[in-house]
Amino acid sequence: MASSQLVQRSLRAVRSQQAVTRLARRTAATASTSVREKSSKELYTPDNAIYIGTVNDPVEFPPPSRVHGSYHWAFERLLSAALIPLTAGAFVVNGSVIDGLFGLTLVIHSHIGFDSCRVDYLHPRKFPTLGPIVTWGLRAATAGVLVGVYQFNTNDIGLTELIAKVWHA
Repeated sequence: MASSQLVQRSLRAVRSQQAVTRLARRTAATASTSVREKSSKELYTPDNAIYIGTVNDPVEFPPPSRVHGSYHWAFERLLSAALIPLTAGAFVVNGSVIDGLFGLTLVIHSHIGFDSCRVDYLHPRKFPTLGPIVTWGLRAATAGVLVGVYQFNTNDIGLTELIAKVWHA
């Protein structure tokens, strides 16, 4: 009698395991269809990240570009290194050309730095509305600052003269 009860218990355990497996398959099938239905829409997560598609979709790599890669990194470093002699040269040689070059280099250097912060913290995948707004806001601000630096260098005393006056004040 004990062996037949053991066999019956093991059969019940196998049946319940099969039922659990069928239930899991059914749940996975409905979950995958709901994800497929949501793949065309935006899928929200608890941290407000937006994911389009499923985890099984292949990663889309951006097309290669000279602007975004080792050339971009080398340009940033060259620009940063060029600011050192330009700053010193602007105070040694007072001229509108070196003032303009100094102002342009400083504004481009600042734009690249702010753009890096924007890319790191306001990625368009996570912030689909705010990301492009900040991108165009940064571009507009950079253009405005470039116009302002040009106006200040041509119609007023210039950057190096302003810094010298502030330094001696």
